Amino acid sequence: MIRSSFLYLFILMFILVGCSHQESQQRSPLALNTVHQTDQWSDYWYAGEAEISIYHGKQARYSDQHPAQAVLIFVTEDFLTDKQVKDESGTSNSSVSVLKTNWIKRFTTGIYDYSQMTSVFTPVNANQHPGTLKITTSSQDWCGQSFVQLNLRNKQYHVQLFSYFEAENDQDFKVREHLTEDELFNRIRLGPDALPSGEIELIPGTTYARLKHQSLEPTTGVIRSSTYDGEMFSGQDLEVLEVAYPELERTLEIYYESKFPHAIAGWSDTYKVTGGEALTSHYERISTIKSPYWSLHDLEDLPLRKEMGISALP
Repeated sequence: MIRSSFLYLFILMFILVGCSHQESQQRSPLALNTVHQTDQWSDYWYAGEAEISIYHGKQARYSDQHPAQAVLIFVTEDFLTDKQVKDESGTSNSSVSVLKTNWIKRFTTGIYDYSQMTSVFTPVNANQHPGTLKITTSSQDWCGQSFVQLNLRNKQYHVQLFSYFEAENDQDFKVREHLTEDELFNRIRLGPDALPSGEIELIPGTTYARLKHQSLEPTTGVIRSSTYDGEMFSGQDLEVLEVAYPELERTLEIYYESKFPHAIAGWSDTYKVTGGEALTSHYERISTIKSPYWSLHDLEDLPLRKEMGISALP
């Protein structure tokens, strides 16, 4: 009888642990499907070129919408998982292929300028490396500058923040691994069918956090995808990925083409600014090229900026 009781307890514990594990797996924000890399995908992303898109729009800051310009650069490269830098030697066993976003935003607020840049490194093979490995963001304006970096190690993001502002100062802390807002652009390009949906915990965008001086603690968001039927953004068969943050009173929408290569047509970001009014930042694509831009660095290449619609320097 005693032996039967122990056997019953053992079976019960096994079932409970199994259910708990299953529930955890279902709730994991990083349980993304591995994108099947077709010949079409490889031909586009492994051709030795970057995709460069220029966006014009308005940036919500203080109590106005300011003229703004953004550049989105997508490119694949080999990345070292241990040092978390570009694999330049090509001899390391810790090298993986990543899709990298370089996202540059520039806008003015009255007399002075803002410049923000974010880099996001997301492994192409989601089965082998489900989480984005590294995110960096720098932000500069005439008052000062700040820099934040997230490195994924041992199921945690190691976050380092260096800020000009007294209330933030320099910080060094860890955040449990979650899906990040910044990697959503990469996830769309890797294959939107693998995007999560519904209520989920995710780390808000680093450029948003810099503008609002908010922490990078995971926040509840509601993600949903739908067909875009508006007129502001142009492209073929557009979809919209919406991320609503109830606690932040904020909604981010990313507009992209449903057909490969799922180009980003633009985005909008609505939140409260100084004075409590909700304003929307929005960026619309005006041009896209594929190019090995790293070789176009001479004066004779300067006219290409005008062709692409990049604001001229004085």
